[in-house]
Amino acid sequence: MSAVAAQYQTLQELGVEVIAVSVDSHFVHKIWNEVELSKMVEGGIPFHMASDQAGHVGRAYGVWDETQGIELRGRFIIDPDGVIQAMEVLTPPVGRKLAETVRQVQAYQAVRASGGKEAMPAGWEPGKPTLKPGPDLVGRVWQVWKPSME
Repeated sequence: MSAVAAQYQTLQELGVEVIAVSVDSHFVHKIWNEVELSKMVEGGIPFHMASDQAGHVGRAYGVWDETQGIELRGRFIIDPDGVIQAMEVLTPPVGRKLAETVRQVQAYQAVRASGGKEAMPAGWEPGKPTLKPGPDLVGRVWQVWKPSME
């Protein structure tokens, strides 16, 4: 969460809103932010932290671990229409890499801007070649994209 907070301005510039959800109470969030997170990120967490003590949000998004009564680490990219475009779920001991989240947001935004006429290959970044799906691309992807471009 501190990595997201540190790059929050970048996400905001992309039009992204962040909401952190956990099973912890809002009291725990307050203390965690004041005692821990504010020491990692100047000013603490700049986005909302929501409490899901009953696990309703976790169940809805498929990250609730019924046995342990916890939510796994989940990251969801939801488009302006409310459709989940990407999700990543990790067990608690491993964190995510924010740079990949930013890259994926940029890729989904590029697809959206093209009206769905372009696709972004693996590892795509702004300014790199895109794919234009259709009969002309079949059997010719290798001419546009190479694994070394990832």
